[in-house]
Parts: sequence; C-alpha cells; structure tokens
Amino acid sequence: ELWSALGYEKSMAFYPFPQPDEEALKTESIEIPVQINGKLRAVIKIPVEADEETVKSIALSEEKVRKFLNGKEIKKVIYVKNKLLNLVVKDG
Repeated sequence: ELWSALGYEKSMAFYPFPQPDEEALKTESIEIPVQINGKLRAVIKIPVEADEETVKSIALSEEKVRKFLNGKEIKKVIYVKNKLLNLVVKDG
C-alpha cells in the first residue's frame, strides 16, 4: 500500500486520526455585508468581537457606503452579530 511506500511500518489503520489545532482555526476578523434599505452596497472587514457601534462606525467610514447615504437620514440600524449590517434610510 502507499502508506508503506512512504516509509511507515504499520498500516494506516493503526495510527491515530489527526486532531485539529483549535488555535489555528480561530480568526481575528471577518467580512460582513453592508446593506442599505436591503440592497447590498459594500462588504466590510470587522473584528470578530466588535459591537454594533464599532461595526456601524467602520461601515460609515467606507466610501461605498457614504456614497449611498449622502443627504439621507438613517432611520434604523439592523445588526446581526458577525452576519450583516442593514441601514434603513430615508431621504432627508
């Protein structure tokens, strides 16, 4: 079998299954979509532990988002943690 060709003495069935490294699987930042009135306008990168205010400020600093908010009033902010941010706006 190929296992012995690689230099292992026993069959592969006698070796333990590899365990994942939990620390390597953790991410520090993620990307979430930013919607304005339900339409996708941008994708932003945020820290995983970011709260709603932090995410909102990151989104409002994004040029693509500001372009669609020009002269409009934010009526409601819908934030689903680590999933999406939706800004409901009205012409102001």
